[in-house]
Amino acid sequence: MHARLLAPLCALGIAALPAAAQAQNPQAPQVTVGGLAYGQYLYQLKDSVGAGNQNQFSIQRAYVNVLGRFGGGIQTRVTVDIAPTGTGNQTVRLKYAFLAWTPANSNLTYKFGMLHTPYVDWAETLWDYRMQGTIAPERNGFLTSSDVGVGADGRWNSEQVNAQLTLVNGEGYSGGTGDNHKDIQGRVSVRLKKTNDASRVGGLRLTGYAGVGKATGGADRNRFIGNLSYKSQQFTLAGEYTSTKDSTLTGSVLSAFGVYHFSRSKVAAIGRVDLFDPDTDTPNNKQTRVIAGLSYQAQSNFRLLAGVDLLSYEAGATPVQDGTRQRALLQMQFTF
Repeated sequence: MHARLLAPLCALGIAALPAAAQAQNPQAPQVTVGGLAYGQYLYQLKDSVGAGNQNQFSIQRAYVNVLGRFGGGIQTRVTVDIAPTGTGNQTVRLKYAFLAWTPANSNLTYKFGMLHTPYVDWAETLWDYRMQGTIAPERNGFLTSSDVGVGADGRWNSEQVNAQLTLVNGEGYSGGTGDNHKDIQGRVSVRLKKTNDASRVGGLRLTGYAGVGKATGGADRNRFIGNLSYKSQQFTLAGEYTSTKDSTLTGSVLSAFGVYHFSRSKVAAIGRVDLFDPDTDTPNNKQTRVIAGLSYQAQSNFRLLAGVDLLSYEAGATPVQDGTRQRALLQMQFTF
């Protein structure tokens, strides 16, 4: 029922764009172009099936963003995602392409197109180290950062409460359009106590997410996440639990992470532990990932991260898994 209501509400909001744009004060169009890239040097800490300790330089991601701001509260975004294919080549694909409208004096922004999903972008902002890799639920295949559909973002009382609701295809920005099934996804974040970080992820916060839908073919695809976090300008501590159901398979991901910024320094320490259970009904199949590192903010648009990413398997690793599960990394992030 909620999915049936969301689509017409957002459609009404989008349909009202021309009239709203004329009614509000005109604004000169502003179009900006920018970019973001993640690069790394990877060294496998274990011998890869007799092939030695593999190591390589690579660009893990490059994004080109075109942002538009127009009169009447209208905004646009187009983002191109350039990603490695695993064969030494690069693939170019669309990551975001949406129209957004914020009515005058409104707490809501309506969106249509290929847009952010409710949880991933928010959680990446909290973690602040996407350069190391994706957040735990996405890394284990349960979430995607972008999808095609309609949605609305809201924020109240200077970010004390912020929320997002979407109705999307459900297959993600790289998974095609799917069939007649759709996913409805929502997140609400409530600040319980203020800190000196007044952003949408700052303070002591309780955050919940639910994604309910059907995958192509009709199987259940449900995700539920609870997140308790504390973020100030000096440090971040957070824990999140994800429960998943795909058809008859039930899984879970437990993740805890922290970031500490040393006083009067450009150096920060990060740590994260992910516990992944792909099937809670099957014993001895859990995976544990430990991430640790030190970062250096060389400039406002340039950051370095040196660390390790260590994966262990409860049932023991295969020879192929054993050669790639323990890695040392030197990573960089730059924007322009």
